[in-house]
Amino acid sequence: MPKKKFTFRGYSIEELQKLPLDDFAKLLPARQRRSLTRGLTPREKKLIERIRKARDAGKTETPIRTHCREMVILPEMVGIKFAVHNGKEFIIVEVKPEMVCHHLGEFSHTRKKVTHGMPGIGATRSSLYVPLK
Repeated sequence: MPKKKFTFRGYSIEELQKLPLDDFAKLLPARQRRSLTRGLTPREKKLIERIRKARDAGKTETPIRTHCREMVILPEMVGIKFAVHNGKEFIIVEVKPEMVCHHLGEFSHTRKKVTHGMPGIGATRSSLYVPLK
């Protein structure tokens, strides 16, 4: 069975990459559309410049380090690796077509799953006084 081709609101990824940013913003959900129509922040503009520079130089394999977690993933970012900061370390995120219109921070979790220790002898101070059967 052939793999289904990715489309976003009826457009293929190649068509999305050719669209100007204003036309692409009209296809987005309200929150992402609002952040793009208000204009990019200086940090986001700098990140876009670094993306275009890396794509022109052909250096899409080395991850682009960023703290800009609120950046909306644009079609021109597809195929590029990012090292997104989660507050402690940089998490490698490779952008796939399905990630378009999400935020970079959604793929770099800030909280880890809690794994508790095993209960029993030596787990806590009070367990020293638990009678052994």
